[in-house]
Amino acid sequence: MGEVCKMMNVIRIEVPLNRDKVSFLKAGDNVLLNGTVYTGSASAQHKIVETLARGDRFEFDLCDQIIYFVGPSPTKPGHIIGSAGPKANGWIEEYTPKLLAQGLTGIIGKGQCSQSIVDTFKAHRCVFFGAMGGVGALIAKQIVASEVIAYPELGHDAIHRIQIIDFPVVVILDSQGNNYYESAKSKYRRN
Repeated sequence: MGEVCKMMNVIRIEVPLNRDKVSFLKAGDNVLLNGTVYTGSASAQHKIVETLARGDRFEFDLCDQIIYFVGPSPTKPGHIIGSAGPKANGWIEEYTPKLLAQGLTGIIGKGQCSQSIVDTFKAHRCVFFGAMGGVGALIAKQIVASEVIAYPELGHDAIHRIQIIDFPVVVILDSQGNNYYESAKSKYRRN
């Protein structure tokens, strides 16, 4: 399993997230992510897609990376980052297929995905991680470093490179197209 170890029903993963690690993950797995992740709100992702469409070089290689759908709140003095809870992924349809085609292997967000997005994750063998909403200040404690690396003009929606330690997520969509929201519903219907 290499850098992936399974302990007490929690999987600890070091990122970047290559295809071997992705294939190991199953919908419903509890995961603790460690390493470098990039933030990206809708406006930041729009700019990434525009940059790539022009054929310009982007600030970092998207291959084997994770983007966290978040726009951190203002950083208080003495803190690394402001509250950093996930944003809803209502705009996932527009940008995600283009980003996954560039080699992105994971996205962190919250909310359900359409069947076309489920199919896109399966086609690109990627995962969608769900982070818990409503606890942004608590989640921010798992972020140990943050720096703006692209689009500073977007303010809090700029792309940040963040370092995370034991950042808790759940696999919502796995690389085989399994959807935890659907499997959990059917499990409880049977009970």
